[in-house]
Amino acid sequence: MPTHPPTPLPRRLCSAVTTLTLVVLLALAGGLLTAPAAHAAVHGPDPTDALLEASRGPYATSQTDVSSLSVSGFGGGTIYYPTTTSEGAFGGVAVAPGYTADKSSMAWLAARLASHGFVVFNIDTLTRLDQPDSRGRQLLAALDYLTQRSSVRARVDATRLGVMGHSMGGGGTLEAVAARPSLRAAVPLTPWNLDKTWPGVQTPTLIIGADADTIAPVATHSLPFYTSLPSSLDKAYLELNNATHFAPNVSNTTIGKYSVAWIKRFVDDDTRYDRFLCPGPGSSLTVDQYRSTCPF
Repeated sequence: MPTHPPTPLPRRLCSAVTTLTLVVLLALAGGLLTAPAAHAAVHGPDPTDALLEASRGPYATSQTDVSSLSVSGFGGGTIYYPTTTSEGAFGGVAVAPGYTADKSSMAWLAARLASHGFVVFNIDTLTRLDQPDSRGRQLLAALDYLTQRSSVRARVDATRLGVMGHSMGGGGTLEAVAARPSLRAAVPLTPWNLDKTWPGVQTPTLIIGADADTIAPVATHSLPFYTSLPSSLDKAYLELNNATHFAPNVSNTTIGKYSVAWIKRFVDDDTRYDRFLCPGPGSSLTVDQYRSTCPF
């Protein structure tokens, strides 16, 4: 039986098939390219050095005091929060003071952080002599109160939380993230803790030490803490130049800038802040050294 070549499609139909094929392929590619991104909350204007180095961020804030008599597990404190309600919920951060100190020692940093778009609970501890393990538990209790019982709980996204602290409060910050891996960011400031190894921490951590610290010398505290954190972790170490253990207790541009950048980057997952942290600052009059696992 004789065979005949297949009848070619009309030119107009062939063109339509080609166009349809391209549309389908582009749609499939678009679907791949627009797959859901990691949960992020971008608040505030594009960051600049000037914005991060200013004493206040772009948000107007208010504050409310929480009596120690109305809480359990920590000593009360002050909550700082953005006044706007038009941007949805903000990330939350609990801040702990150091040995013998109270919340006043960290008020400047708590207020500054809130003005960049966070609800910040600056706490008092149960006693001024509490050790780091106790301060870690108190930070977690404060976050639970902030997200579940506080008068501003509706303003807080309970899935985006972080912790900070000075001295034994910094040691407590490490205790808190070791106990609760779901926390998104940690910033221990000139931290002190008898435990020097933290291989189980899963939370992105920025440790800020001070080169002239004689209470928690970096060689026996901040640096061992940093090196003991997993090498796979997003982590950084910033050592202040010509600074003492008590540098975090007064307004400090370097501490403010990089603490805010770290919290914005990892609590909010705001990658606009990568450029301040990766590769990070070089040696200067204010920074002795900076190390990190960049890129994040």
